[in-house]
Amino acid sequence: MTTNHQDDQESDVTSGATVWLTGLPSAGKTTIAYELAGRLRAEGRRVEVLDGDEIREFVSAGLGFSREDRHTNVQRIGFVAELLARNGVTVLVPVIAPYADSRDAVRKRHEANGTPYLEIHVATPVEVCSVRDVKGLYAKQAAGELTGLTGVDDPYEEPETPDLRIESQNQTVQESAAAVHALLTERGLL
Repeated sequence: MTTNHQDDQESDVTSGATVWLTGLPSAGKTTIAYELAGRLRAEGRRVEVLDGDEIREFVSAGLGFSREDRHTNVQRIGFVAELLARNGVTVLVPVIAPYADSRDAVRKRHEANGTPYLEIHVATPVEVCSVRDVKGLYAKQAAGELTGLTGVDDPYEEPETPDLRIESQNQTVQESAAAVHALLTERGLL
């Protein structure tokens, strides 16, 4: 029996998935993503975290924070995530992505390519985020040094039907990561 090389390659590829963690600044998205990434790597899984700050520095340098620039940034991240996920990587994307239409476009790109996509809403209230303020953004906004802060003086459109909603203020980082892990398992993505 002869097989062609392309068939052999395709049978070796395992499906990955994109897990998009959306929420306000300082909601806990990145912390949860890195906790989950460590757990998945310990299980022998191929994982990448597409950190929003790193993407802005290396892929989306030059973009501002207008609605159009934010949409472009989210689409770039979505493209890279889908490319990795369809090649067997579990891609964790802790990125605010404040606009529903931008997130929907990313989901549609994944669906068009048959690539699994999960939207996780890290639904931490702005009052909790402003206390955490890991980057000092809320303090700068309060002092008048910053405008356009998502969820304060710039819109954040909460997902209406996320695959999972996490209230990080009510559980540990490990519990939040475990909830996402359980969802991946339940959906047959692990």
